Amino acid sequence: MTLVLPGSAQMAAGNKRVGRIALRTWAVLVGLVLVSALLALIWRGAFITLFSSSVPLRMLQGVLVLVGICWALLMIDAWRISRPPELARNHRLGFAMLSTALVFLVTGAMFASASIVSSQRDFMASVFAGGGDSAVKAGRINVLLLGGDAGKDRVGLRPDSMTVASIDVESGRTVLFSLPRNMEDVPFPDSSPLHKKFPDGYGCADHTCMLNAVYTYAMQHKDLYPGVRNPGAQATKEAAEGATGLKINYYAMVDLKGFQKLIDAVGGVTLTVNSRLPIGGQTPGEKVKHYIEPGKQHMDGYHALWYARSRHADSDYARMARQKCVMNAMLNQLDPVTVLTKFNNIAKAGKQVMETDVPPSEINRLIELAQQAKKTKIASVSFVPPLVYPGSPDFAAMHRITAESVDKATDEGAAKAKAEKQAKKKAAQEAKERAKQQGQEGQQQEGQQQKGDSSGTDTTDAPKSTDAQPTDSGASSPASKKDAPKKEAGAELDSVCSA
Repeated sequence: MTLVLPGSAQMAAGNKRVGRIALRTWAVLVGLVLVSALLALIWRGAFITLFSSSVPLRMLQGVLVLVGICWALLMIDAWRISRPPELARNHRLGFAMLSTALVFLVTGAMFASASIVSSQRDFMASVFAGGGDSAVKAGRINVLLLGGDAGKDRVGLRPDSMTVASIDVESGRTVLFSLPRNMEDVPFPDSSPLHKKFPDGYGCADHTCMLNAVYTYAMQHKDLYPGVRNPGAQATKEAAEGATGLKINYYAMVDLKGFQKLIDAVGGVTLTVNSRLPIGGQTPGEKVKHYIEPGKQHMDGYHALWYARSRHADSDYARMARQKCVMNAMLNQLDPVTVLTKFNNIAKAGKQVMETDVPPSEINRLIELAQQAKKTKIASVSFVPPLVYPGSPDFAAMHRITAESVDKATDEGAAKAKAEKQAKKKAAQEAKERAKQQGQEGQQQEGQQQKGDSSGTDTTDAPKSTDAQPTDSGASSPASKKDAPKKEAGAELDSVCSA
């Protein structure tokens, strides 16, 4: 009885006052659980905000431990009330073993739940420390995604991949802007402390002042960013603002060493591999160990990490595209059930793998935007050659391309872009038909002229055609060239991870 309804045994044959307190407490707890479940269904934002804050989680952890102890004491008291000395020896032993097992079951369940809550609290405190800007920028939230790597051959951590995710707050439409790590002369906004140090952009004579070195420079000059938790990430945010023209709200940095554990924690990720990729061979003298073969594959953390990092067989730019493939795959394949059932593993991996300045109060909004983004096609722009040359980038062109891509990444912009595309396609088709028709008319006129010559007719007084066209019906007219749709540089989706 006590296992299902704590206090019932005391009400039946023990201390009724204790039984009443236990039953009322149990009723309150069940009511709170039901209210929480209802809150999660009806007002998910408030639920997430409540249970992502440190104080409520600490209180919940304490309640779970207290409930586990009290429940165990009630079960021990229920065993006492049953007067075991009056039972037969075999019955007494069996009843004692059953009661002991139930006590451990109840306390174990409560303590395990408290451990999950503790992991949640530690995870929220260590990862979501806040400090970012929650204000919407021109209808969008812009997040800088950093893939950090502190290898043995490097001085400090340097971001190996930098991608700005610009998300429309109304529709969730998202554009990913990839920035090459070796981009030079990156400008800083006027408000940045580094703007005074590098008024002409972050550059130096030996070409070592690249975008991925901004992080290290700021970490070595923390006095430029007093009171900032991570000066390196803040400086890199400012560099991304200078490169794209977007105002960055938050950053999220993933340490590639912990990335493997995060993928394993969520049960792997499914990716489409278009070309054979080597595992190993990154540094001179290092041999290739294995290969990731082409095709659709469900990868564990080890293979997903090499898929994202490998550059032995291609280039940094191809690697940038593959890293975006992994981001897209995780966004589309992670669901609330996976996160809930594997939360402890994700939390443990997350503390080692992730750091961000997103505050807990903004988690729900970003989750909702991520859910909306899954329903739309994610656009992608890579600032790589021939669009942009990292050694001498045209930042004015980058700002223009960024603005154009962002304008299209709204419901209204997408509808307008679709209409323009259809109009260009229709105009090109009409131009092609006109050219074909004009070519046929020219052929007919030429045929008639040849017929007149063969019959001996004097053609000196024949009317001359003033609009003769090339006889090749496949040739393009000036009109068809003018009306032909132009390909937008850098706005196409990366095809490296598509089947």
